[in-house]
Amino acid sequence: MVHRRIKVAATVLAATTVVAGCARGGDSEAAGGDGDVQTDTGVTSEPCPEAVDESKGCIYLGAISDLTVGPFASFGSSVTEANQAFWERVNADGGIGDYEVDVTTYVKDNEYNPEVHRRAYREIEGDVLALAQTLGSPTTAAIIEDMDADSVLGVPAGWTSGWAFQDSILVAGANYCFDGMNTVDWMVEEQDTASVLAVGYPGDFGGDAAYGVSVAAEAHGLDFSSVSTTPGPENQTAAITQIVESDPDLVVVTMGSSDMATIVGEAVARGYDGQFVGHSLTWDPGLMDSPAIGALEEQFLGSSMWGPWNGDTAGHEAMREQLDDVDQPSDGYVAGWVLQYPLKAAIEAAVDNGDLTRAGLVEAARSLTTVDYEGMLPEEAGNFAGGPDERMSRQSIMQAVDLDAPTGMSQVRDFYMGETAESFELTEPCYTLDPVQ
Repeated sequence: MVHRRIKVAATVLAATTVVAGCARGGDSEAAGGDGDVQTDTGVTSEPCPEAVDESKGCIYLGAISDLTVGPFASFGSSVTEANQAFWERVNADGGIGDYEVDVTTYVKDNEYNPEVHRRAYREIEGDVLALAQTLGSPTTAAIIEDMDADSVLGVPAGWTSGWAFQDSILVAGANYCFDGMNTVDWMVEEQDTASVLAVGYPGDFGGDAAYGVSVAAEAHGLDFSSVSTTPGPENQTAAITQIVESDPDLVVVTMGSSDMATIVGEAVARGYDGQFVGHSLTWDPGLMDSPAIGALEEQFLGSSMWGPWNGDTAGHEAMREQLDDVDQPSDGYVAGWVLQYPLKAAIEAAVDNGDLTRAGLVEAARSLTTVDYEGMLPEEAGNFAGGPDERMSRQSIMQAVDLDAPTGMSQVRDFYMGETAESFELTEPCYTLDPVQ
């Protein structure tokens, strides 16, 4: 299969003036179809710019990602490319009802900056039905009130527990908080563990995970401590010192890959011989060439929301076929692909309901009780109809460094939900709570 390179909105708007002018749509009936589907913003009767079937109308989806200078630029670029490949496959298979889907015209770079993210949202909001991607928890938080006011559904590439409380958000996979709980439960099963240290960025990324780690630590009677750190390898000295001096059995890291590698490499070099486990966002295939790879091979494990690039599911197989010429496979591609399944299900439901307006799409999303992820997640992980305690998956995939694997990580345990995550009642975002001491 052929897939196209990422397109950024600022570079293509001049070539799509006519499209942009009609993408806002109106309060109309079905575009290019049988006249029984209500639409408004971001849906047109004209075909998509690169339509497979020019008799179909077009649904425009936006994407705001970290594509150039932010700490997750490599991840964001992969997520965006996979978003586009996913919808290329949908369009090639006949689209959705009388529509194809465009997720290339309105792509923006957020530089992982909340202010830039909000400005990008305002630039494309009037032309899209929904956001196929809004990367980052703090960046998406900067637009969540606008999304609510505009009735814009968004798919975050970020897994804070706070998204469970937002009707405008449609997220796939376990949040950082549940993932932290599963990491501790798993490691207690695997090895003697009496103490655990959570290290990560503050707020709704590292702070979310740290709270989950603290809850599981309390459940198992472990000594718990935590340290916040800021992006940049030069800023990791305090965390490294605390690891070496406190010598915990387990260190759970939630941060960017270069910072994680700095911490692991230097802590091990200074004599720390315990276990590190990091959320999937802390790993990047480029680390296979890192000076820290020896330490990572010996002392680093990963947790993830789904299996890696070489996962054995129908969804993984379809993804690999559609993205068959990527230079370097990564978990970013997997994330970008998986995240689109619930959005596809919501659009299908909205079309079936005869209401493809923005409000109709949000309503359709909140009616979903299962989603067919083609095996990449359990179908019940697509239950978005209940309250916050039911909206997010609680299962994690466990991985180990494997230099023979395409991404440097291989799955060592299938979907796992520890007792802590299974019994935990999510009543407010984890990162807003003080870790259990």
